[in-house]
Amino acid sequence: MPEPLNHIATRAEALGRRLAAQRLNRNLTQRQLADAAAVSINTLRRLEAGDNVSLDSLIRVMEALDLGDRLEALAPPADVRPVDRVRMAAARERRRATGDGVAKATPWTWGDDT
Repeated sequence: MPEPLNHIATRAEALGRRLAAQRLNRNLTQRQLADAAAVSINTLRRLEAGDNVSLDSLIRVMEALDLGDRLEALAPPADVRPVDRVRMAAARERRRATGDGVAKATPWTWGDDT
């Protein structure tokens, strides 16, 4: 189910503010960061305002801010499916002995000493 558009806009604005804060923490002007990311200054301004920009521009800015390694968190590799993780965790849990592997005792009677 798609999220309401105002919620998406709010998230985009928050992301833009965080990117602007990262830029300011590095004492970079918008012009310096735009040049380092090879994007136009208008694109950077739109990104920091939470407006739509291309995915390419977002990646370029994050790389220029040395945040490219955080892109993996957006969509981690799907090498193990979540259902498989649950199955693996269940297989590792300790289980009560069922007695299936224990030899059953035969009834003892007098005179069976052979």
